[in-house]
Amino acid sequence: MVSQIETPVFDSDRVLNLSIEGLVQVFTSFHRNFFTGVMAQALRIAGQGTSVLVVQFLKGGIGQGHDRPVQLSQNLDWIRCDIPRCIDTPELDDAEVVALLELWQYTQAVVHQGKYDLVVLDELSLAINFGLIPQAEVLAFLKQRPRQVDVILTGPEMPQAILDVADQITELRRSHQP
Repeated sequence: MVSQIETPVFDSDRVLNLSIEGLVQVFTSFHRNFFTGVMAQALRIAGQGTSVLVVQFLKGGIGQGHDRPVQLSQNLDWIRCDIPRCIDTPELDDAEVVALLELWQYTQAVVHQGKYDLVVLDELSLAINFGLIPQAEVLAFLKQRPRQVDVILTGPEMPQAILDVADQITELRRSHQP
């Protein structure tokens, strides 16, 4: 048997699109203590040279708004809502609503600019379910993001419309009851 390998000839006017399409991943659970695993994944990917943004919409308390990101490694920026507390209820004062919406607008802008290859949106399901971030905006964001950007969405009770567009859904469950 004889095989022959031919070198492909490329038309210089034709541009090959070799970029890989990013995934939408959902991590959901009835309990809220699984973020450590997602953060470990983000740190591991950042350590391999990928630019990562971690956004915690409902966490505050440390003066860490979008204009003061914490850099956990050379490639990982971590931002929180610039409010003095953690949000655990849909009732927010005016300043908290403004801070949350600024964080959401900033997140959309930097993703559309192509600054990050992986974006983690922590507890986004709660922000949607509390009525703080419209589900329609999240769906539009996912559809309009640059095609190579991976997005990880976390939180309990992820809306079905988000699950329907996800490429991967991971539901974390406890295997025993203490």
